[in-house]
Amino acid sequence: MSAKMLSFVSVPQAQPPKRLADERRKDFGEIYNEFSPEQAATQASRCSQCGVPFCSIHCPLGNNIPDWLMLAADGRLEEAYSVSQATNSFPEICGRICPQDRLCEGNCVIEKDFDSVTIGAVERYITDTAFENGWVKPVMPVVELESSVGIIGAGPAGLAAAERLRASGHQVHVYDRHDRVGGLLIYGIPGFKLEKDIVLRRQKVLEEQGVVFHLGKGIGAGEGEIAFEDLRKKHNAVLVATGVYKSREIGGPGAGLDGIVAALDYLTASNRRSLGDALPEGELDAAGKDVVVIGGGDTAMDCVRTAIRQGAKSVKCLYRRDKANMPGSVREVKNAEEEGVEFVWLAAPESFLGDTTVTGVRAQKMRLGLPDGSGRQSIEAEPDGLFTVQADMVIKALGFDPEPLPDLWKADDLKTSRWGTLQVDRVSFETSVPGVFAAGDIVRGASLVVWAIRDGRDAAAQIDQWIAARSSSLAAE
Repeated sequence: MSAKMLSFVSVPQAQPPKRLADERRKDFGEIYNEFSPEQAATQASRCSQCGVPFCSIHCPLGNNIPDWLMLAADGRLEEAYSVSQATNSFPEICGRICPQDRLCEGNCVIEKDFDSVTIGAVERYITDTAFENGWVKPVMPVVELESSVGIIGAGPAGLAAAERLRASGHQVHVYDRHDRVGGLLIYGIPGFKLEKDIVLRRQKVLEEQGVVFHLGKGIGAGEGEIAFEDLRKKHNAVLVATGVYKSREIGGPGAGLDGIVAALDYLTASNRRSLGDALPEGELDAAGKDVVVIGGGDTAMDCVRTAIRQGAKSVKCLYRRDKANMPGSVREVKNAEEEGVEFVWLAAPESFLGDTTVTGVRAQKMRLGLPDGSGRQSIEAEPDGLFTVQADMVIKALGFDPEPLPDLWKADDLKTSRWGTLQVDRVSFETSVPGVFAAGDIVRGASLVVWAIRDGRDAAAQIDQWIAARSSSLAAE
């Protein structure tokens, strides 16, 4: 072990310097500055190099975190990047948007009095340094194969699978209905968490590797779309990695009023403006409005912080449980509070006020009750607990469900679960349609980017094996 490690007893935990709230409210730039080489090495040296690294165990990708922390502490950054990218297709993205406080850092074995090791910021620093020094190279195949794989969806699961399949020698074609590569990385996650040139930088590496992107190419039976059956005939195997984009609806009187919008529609419009796309003035824009966001996850945090940057008059977040039970990242909640978001805890919307356009949210005060079957505390309405919150814009951030792909694609033999996700064999990732595989949120349901990357990599390995076995079988006939 390096003599530089185990410094957690003398060196306090630190994140990269954060821009002041008044400054960062004015733009969509990332809020954290880069570590200096000295800061990154110092924070990496806090790792205890424990025998059973819970950080790796609780990372969906099983990243070899202690190994690349030790290399970073020694200043061996090229080697650190090599170890990091061996298990993660996009470490520069995970270092920025993973909820480390719930995963690797949150399970660090260092006692609380000493604070956990800073992992995400060091991961980001290693990969950004690798790009700056030209160490990031496309993983080229040793042998070119004639087989081709069509991937539906250019989000994290599809991109991770494309990178692995291309490295194995397959010809890889990625189809996406949007005009840019990245899926929710581009259109769903705001720039203050993930600047878009980070995604475009990785796209160039994939193109250099030989991955072919077909953008603006949706799958379905509509005009200009590619028929699902035609895609199957064109490729030896197909991977469905569409993600889940259907916003969950909210009921109650007035739910159909103008000014009540879906979170993804709102975030997509904001990201398109940031990318330079022309949108009608004022459309899905919070400037000068009293904004209420309903929900408590990371998407809700993205919405409230976006509204602040658009110049909203006020921004409130209504969540039916308390702060301790909020599913979103603790770090994101803190950032939102610093930027001026007001959280209204234990509040559930009952109805929406207004004639044609929303003017307010009628909400019910809640209280936490006894734990339910899952161990989570139930919620109960407070007697006489109704109150009104003024709102010119209400954003629904209640999660996402799958689109009805069998109907959209005219693929009745594509079986789904009762939640609408695609059914797959849990080992092979193959769906009910032979040669068609699925990975990411379309199988798992709305989840984290890091899980999508893991699923994409695992599905790629299974597709590679399936094509090889089928080729051997055909050759033997």
